[in-house]
Amino acid sequence: MTLVQPTSSRVAIIGGGPAGLMAAETLAAGGVQVDVYDAMASVGRKFLLAGKGGMNITHSEALPAFRARYGAREAQVTRWLDGFDPQAVRDWIHALGIDTFVGSSGRVFPTDMKAAPLLRAWLHRLREAGVRFHMRHRWLGWQDGRLRFATPEGESMVQAQATVLALGGASWARLGSDGAWVPLLRERGVDVAPLVPSNCGFDVDWSAHFSTRHAGAPLTTVAVAWRDAQGTMQRRQGQFVVTQTGIEGSLVYALSAPLRDQIAQHGSTTIWLDLLPDLDAARVAAEVERPRGSRSMASHLQGRLGIKGVKAGLLHECLSKEAYGNPARLAAALKALPLVLQRPRPIDEAISSAGGVRFEALEQGSAMLHALPGVFVAGEMVDWEAPTGGYLLTACFGSGRAAGRDALAWLGKT
Repeated sequence: MTLVQPTSSRVAIIGGGPAGLMAAETLAAGGVQVDVYDAMASVGRKFLLAGKGGMNITHSEALPAFRARYGAREAQVTRWLDGFDPQAVRDWIHALGIDTFVGSSGRVFPTDMKAAPLLRAWLHRLREAGVRFHMRHRWLGWQDGRLRFATPEGESMVQAQATVLALGGASWARLGSDGAWVPLLRERGVDVAPLVPSNCGFDVDWSAHFSTRHAGAPLTTVAVAWRDAQGTMQRRQGQFVVTQTGIEGSLVYALSAPLRDQIAQHGSTTIWLDLLPDLDAARVAAEVERPRGSRSMASHLQGRLGIKGVKAGLLHECLSKEAYGNPARLAAALKALPLVLQRPRPIDEAISSAGGVRFEALEQGSAMLHALPGVFVAGEMVDWEAPTGGYLLTACFGSGRAAGRDALAWLGKT
């Protein structure tokens, strides 16, 4: 076992994702020697994966609406955003030599849509600032006040004056976010909420017939209605995909937090699909009830309303024969087809996770843990969540910068 002795104001950052790297940049700019430790062979693995389909870095909507995306944790996340808001994120990227643009949805992307050039430029800047990187160092907790790591050469002990933990949540474990830190903090008296999937799909328990015929089929023109925590009906239009086990996609991800919480409370939850969101109920009823002669109901629906493929399959899957044969009930179902969601997909499949270190476990207005003075937390390992669209990444950046500033203040560097 090797022992690494402290240097002047040495800070250890554990986790090389966006939050950890932003904390490293902030601390290095404050004149502190920074060492970044990560269990993987290279940093930013999940960041790079997120950029494969187009690196959505932040969002251009007005700040009040942007802040509201963080739901119950809006007040706490606002502290992070006040120090590094969406425009500051864009300015920071531009300073790395990478241009950005606003897409038609309001999302902000690097001009080349790729994450790798941004990460390379960022790591170059960090190394130029003196940040040192230690790969394949898996954190095992503390021993005698020192940080304990498993490395290819054996165990290593590190003494640090301050530590920033930025270990991520528990989605995509193969990229490093496996939630293994949870018991390490709980045994030290830190209040950690259970990690649960966020921005995830849901199981529906399709019949074998439906699943075989329609798995992978997109629903591109639909709306979903659901009851919020207060019992009020909400509605959103968008698109999603039928999977072998249920549903997933952008519209489903946007609703995943309330749906997940309802399933946890009640064992399942129901959403209602509007298969014809561009037509009002009266028009749909008139078309269904129009005389169809010798045509089957399926042919009638396709001819009059364009219902075919997966939409037609959903009607057969979710309605009884009696309801399908009743024009009034069928018309009502076309505008509000009940779909029972049984459970969220496993956390390792989720885009992100919720739960983690509760804000109540932190010093007021700080990223430092009550139970562990000199230990700060950042990023997805803190108990907040947000939809996709740049909100996750922006808050991770902001939380890393806040943790870095708080660590500098604790070290007396500000």
